[in-house]
Amino acid sequence: MDKIYSRIKKGEILVGDGAWGTLLIQAGLQPGECPELWSITKPEKIREIAAKYKDAGADIVSTNTFGGNRIKLKMYGLEDKAKEINRVSSYLSRSAVGDETHVLASIGPCGKLVMMGEVSMDELYESFKEQAMALEEGGADACIIETMSDLEEAKCALRAVQENTELEVVLSFTFSKSADGHNYFTMMGVTPSQVISEFGGMDVKIIGANCSLGAEDICGVISEYYQSEKNISYLVYPNAGQPHYTEEGIKYPETPEVFKTYVPKYIEHGARIIGGCCGTTYEHIRAIRKVVDSL
Repeated sequence: MDKIYSRIKKGEILVGDGAWGTLLIQAGLQPGECPELWSITKPEKIREIAAKYKDAGADIVSTNTFGGNRIKLKMYGLEDKAKEINRVSSYLSRSAVGDETHVLASIGPCGKLVMMGEVSMDELYESFKEQAMALEEGGADACIIETMSDLEEAKCALRAVQENTELEVVLSFTFSKSADGHNYFTMMGVTPSQVISEFGGMDVKIIGANCSLGAEDICGVISEYYQSEKNISYLVYPNAGQPHYTEEGIKYPETPEVFKTYVPKYIEHGARIIGGCCGTTYEHIRAIRKVVDSL
């Protein structure tokens, strides 16, 4: 199987998967419960999610490891299970989708702030190193360092992956929109153009934006990325709109029909991997698949 970037260079638009947390909650994940532990306690559910995303048309399927670094797992008293959780999670996705679908292993932020002294850079590096090596061992061929806000944490994760594995790397940040709707920034104040300035000259061939913003709002981020650098391929995984909290649980307003209307706009601004984040489901991925195939 060709690498993700090789397929993009050949002209392919690749379809990613959608939310995992949303589906785990629908399956019964309780508040305060560790989602990543389900890979050990309920492996059949994790395998089912991966398989259904492939069946929905995803070329790329994730792993149940967003919070799988030992720093974040320590909040659940599970830091000593970090290797096992990541290795098993990666294996479950790989075994579910076979060898012709990419497994893009999820590596999320640690949940601590280096600048506040909550964690050292050495601790951060070792945590990301451990996670990445276990994900590769389990069968992933690539990873996405995702939902990042801090440039230094992202650099640390990138270095840990590149120095210790052969995993292909995608780097993705999460942005909010300013009150006037004209500017985008991460929780740490980083803009899309700053991301490109920092990582555009490094060995990162795919940069993304995921979470926080819905299908329409994230267009502004991708546009700013593209205006900053047209020779990078971009990933876009928006939420299905902003969540609404109801008596029946969390609801997301953007339907698959709404979602798919933005796919051509993403492609126009350099997106070559298109999937979804919070609130998106198998139906959203089917809708994206139909549009990509039609183009």
